[in-house]
Amino acid sequence: MDRPQWRTLPRGARAVLLGAVVSAGACALPVARGDVPWGALSLLAGLYALCEWPARCPFLAGRVTVPTAPGFFFPVLLAAAFLLPPAAAVLVAVPGTLLVQAEQEPRAPRRLWRAARLALAVGAAAEAHVLLGGRAPLGGTPAAPAPDFPYVLLPAGAAALVFCAVLAALDGLILWTAERLPARTAWRGLLLRSLGPYCVHGLAGLMMAVLWRSPYGPPAALLVLLPMYVSCWVFAQYHREHAAHQATIRALVQAVDIKDTYTRGHSERVGLASVLIARELGMEEGRVEVLRFAGILHDVGKLGVPTRLLRKDGPLTPHERAVIELHPEYGHEMVRGIGFLGEARAAILHHHERLDGSGYPYGLAGGQIPEFARVVAVADAFDAMTSTRSYSRARPVRAAVEELERCAGRQFDPAIVGALVRALDRHGWHPAVTADEPDRGADAGRRNVPARDTAPAGRP
Repeated sequence: MDRPQWRTLPRGARAVLLGAVVSAGACALPVARGDVPWGALSLLAGLYALCEWPARCPFLAGRVTVPTAPGFFFPVLLAAAFLLPPAAAVLVAVPGTLLVQAEQEPRAPRRLWRAARLALAVGAAAEAHVLLGGRAPLGGTPAAPAPDFPYVLLPAGAAALVFCAVLAALDGLILWTAERLPARTAWRGLLLRSLGPYCVHGLAGLMMAVLWRSPYGPPAALLVLLPMYVSCWVFAQYHREHAAHQATIRALVQAVDIKDTYTRGHSERVGLASVLIARELGMEEGRVEVLRFAGILHDVGKLGVPTRLLRKDGPLTPHERAVIELHPEYGHEMVRGIGFLGEARAAILHHHERLDGSGYPYGLAGGQIPEFARVVAVADAFDAMTSTRSYSRARPVRAAVEELERCAGRQFDPAIVGALVRALDRHGWHPAVTADEPDRGADAGRRNVPARDTAPAGRP
């Protein structure tokens, strides 16, 4: 691993990565003593590497890259945990994970981390399987040629649970140390979200192991991979749909930016600030993504406002202000038919409502205002105050935070303002992002970039 990539990691993440690599190496040490089924080990390691490299499903039209494809072939790893000694099982995932290119920088540490975490998870699963006496019920021996159901299920299920728990623990640890998420957020939901899929992987892995030790041998075990490829194909369709969603968002944002040059970048920064708040509040990742869409598209209704009003340097007349204040309703109408936006549509409509009921378009108050709208309102005002506009200079981040705190309880939800303050203290403010990169820059220093939009007691 080259030193510059290593140095980009926080110290805690370096320690976790080093500890995982050393632990995986220690788990594999008994292999040096011999008595290892090298044939089965080589076949399983080669099969897993073939499945995962180059992180594409061969049967997908257009060779669509599937960034999270490795999860579809965990049955191969669990079959290794059921068939091999723990020290040998540790090695099965290593070639495949090291061959697959990481999607983001730093690439080398990410690949090393993937190899170490999977090695530890497979080794732990194999240890659990052995401790519970799971080898004998698999069959394939002169004394027990056939699998012993249902006794084969308990050790396999326990091994799958251990596999799932180790991965969840390690994933939460790296999120806490590398991404600097709060501890309660880093581990929240990881185990429960993965429990169902990994139990299915465990059953598939058990089928592979039983067929592997049957008279038909390893070729029969390959039949289990067919459903995995089907799942991979289904996921690729989802990936395409998600890419289409991103393209839709990007096109709408670019249209707003072209119409009003002062708002260029503002929408994306509001999306980033909304994500920071959402994660500090402990929202589920699915809602965080939708909230990011809400932040990015909150001003899409300005496409329906005359350009001369958006670019006017002087004060607005009452009539002009009333016209601009129609943009939340315009925006809501524009996105009404976009189903994947979900709760984001309400945020687009209500992000100018105020807690005391003095906002627009409907004068909602308190809990009547949707949660997403309250988050976007704080993110919108924060970026507006920390950005240079035609009629006001950018304020320092600290001054903007003080203004938000002053208006909390009257204009803004105090809990959401507090979440933003905590997120800024932890991550700083570095909003150099694009609509396709929701998390980039969340951990850098605070600085301001030009934009134009709403601020407390400012223009609409």
